Amino acid sequence: MNFFKPFWGQRLLSWSAIATLIIVSTVWVCPGNARAGLAQGDAITDPIAILRYALPIQNEEVRRLQGSLEAISLEIRRRRWNSAVKAAKAANLVVKYDDDKILQDIPAKCKSEAETLLSELQEGLPQLIAATEKQDKEVTTFLQGDLLDRVGQLETMMVTGFPFEVPEDYANLPQLKGRAKITIETNKGQMEAIVDGYNAPVNAGNFVDLVDRGFYDGLEFFQTQDYIVQVGDPPGEEAGFIDPETGEYRAIPLEVKIAEETTPIYEFTLEALGLYLTPPVLPFNAYGAIALGHPADDANGGSSQIFFFLYDGELTPPGFNLLDGRYSVFGYVVKGKEVLEGLKAGDRIISATVTTGRENLQQPS
Repeated sequence: MNFFKPFWGQRLLSWSAIATLIIVSTVWVCPGNARAGLAQGDAITDPIAILRYALPIQNEEVRRLQGSLEAISLEIRRRRWNSAVKAAKAANLVVKYDDDKILQDIPAKCKSEAETLLSELQEGLPQLIAATEKQDKEVTTFLQGDLLDRVGQLETMMVTGFPFEVPEDYANLPQLKGRAKITIETNKGQMEAIVDGYNAPVNAGNFVDLVDRGFYDGLEFFQTQDYIVQVGDPPGEEAGFIDPETGEYRAIPLEVKIAEETTPIYEFTLEALGLYLTPPVLPFNAYGAIALGHPADDANGGSSQIFFFLYDGELTPPGFNLLDGRYSVFGYVVKGKEVLEGLKAGDRIISATVTTGRENLQQPS
C-alpha cells in the first residue's frame, strides 16, 4: 500500500496536496504578522554543507571558516569574483590567527590530527586565493571542496557526545546516536546517503535498523512524480514494518529539530505549533533530502515508507518550503544524484547496506 493510496480507510497526502503546499509556500502570510514570507534565495542547498551546519558544535571560529569557504560558490555563481577573493582571504585569516581557538574544542586524543588538518588548510588557502584572483573556476571549485572536506573533519572531531536525551516515550524504538552512511544499490546505479541521528535520532534509527535488517532489499520505487520518488512499501497488505518480536506495526513519530531548541520537536508539525517560518536544522532545501512518509491525517503514523525529495530551486524556493516541519527529514543523498534523477516507478533497490556508523545504532533494551 503506497504513499498515495488509501491507508487505514484514510488517504495519505496526495501529490496534488504536496504540489499545493509547494506553490503556496512562495507567498505565505504568517497569522498575526500580515506580512508575506518570501523565499530565502541564499539558503543552503548543498546537502553536505547542510550536514556540516547540522553538527552539534558551538565553535564560532570554525563556523566562520566554513561560512567563508562556502560563500565562494555563491559569489562565483553571481560572477562576483572580487567577493570570492575576499571570502577566500577571510577564510585564510581565520586559519592564520584563530587556529588556537579552533583547537580549543578538539579533544586531546584528536589534537595531533587536527593540527595536521590546520596545517593543510594553511597551505591550501593561499592556493585558493590565487585561483580566485585568476578567476579559474575549475581550480577554485576543486580547492574549495578539498578544503571544506578538511573543515568538515575538524568539525566532526568537535562532537564529543550525543547532545540530548531522547524522550522515554520512544525508548521502545531503535535510535541512531550519531551518523551513519548508507550505500543504496539500485538497478540504475549506486547512491550514498548520510543519515543524521544528531537531529533525528528516532527516524534515523528506524531507517538504519530497517536497512540493517535488509528490509529495503528488492523493493520497488513507486509513484514517482516531479518532486518525489518513494520506496518502502512491503509486499502484501501491510503498509509498513511489522516488528517480528512484537507482531505489531512499528509507528514512528514526527521528529523535527529547530535551531532554537536543544531537542527535536516530536509528534506535532511546526505549523500546528505556530512556527510557520521557523526553518528546521534538516530542511528540504537539498536535492535528495530523505524523509519519512506518513498518512495525511496522522503525522505519527509513518513506518518504513520513505521518499527522496527532488528539489527544484525554481518551483520549491530554498529556505521556505511548506514540506519543512510537516515531514521528518533524517538524511540526504550525498553521492549518486544522477542515479536518483533517473529513477522511475518500477525501478528497485537491489540492496541497501550500512557502510559506516552501525555502532551508533542503539536497539531498545
